[in-house]
Amino acid sequence: MRTLVSLSVLALCLSACGTLPASRRTPYLPAGVYGVYEDNDIGAINQSAWAFSSAANTRGNPIDAAKAVVALEYLSGELRENPRWFSMDQSIKFRMGQARDQLRAILGIRTGTPSQLVVNTLLALSLDLQTGNGPAAGQVLTSPIFTYPPQQTMQILSNLPYVQEANLATARAQEQSFPLGGIRG
Repeated sequence: MRTLVSLSVLALCLSACGTLPASRRTPYLPAGVYGVYEDNDIGAINQSAWAFSSAANTRGNPIDAAKAVVALEYLSGELRENPRWFSMDQSIKFRMGQARDQLRAILGIRTGTPSQLVVNTLLALSLDLQTGNGPAAGQVLTSPIFTYPPQQTMQILSNLPYVQEANLATARAQEQSFPLGGIRG
């Protein structure tokens, strides 16, 4: 009888975890977006801190620029919602959201577009660019999430400007993700 009750409670708990709540603001990222040996949180922090530290880092590389924008979309929700980041300074989490909004404006992403749609679109674009599928990449850029014509969006991704808010937010997140100088305690 005790086993039956335990199994019933376990089944109830698992069913509650079966779907994400509609209010979840963190987009889902497939495993390995930022490398095989990094989890998505640390990979997104590292990618975005590197990419936004200088505009020269992504100049001529729309794949890295798109992945950096994906990182901001992801981190702006993940750092607020995941208990793993509870001790991170609240100002970093706030700035991450501001940086995301600034990058959306720069890229001409429509206001109110769900983060998951932005992430899916930019990941599809980066995959098409990686595989050399120019026509598919051009088709992705015609998505209604963008307000600019495809060629202009690609030009912006190829020459992403320096965004101070993104640099500060991602650099501080990187500092706090390894608070003991690279030794996680």
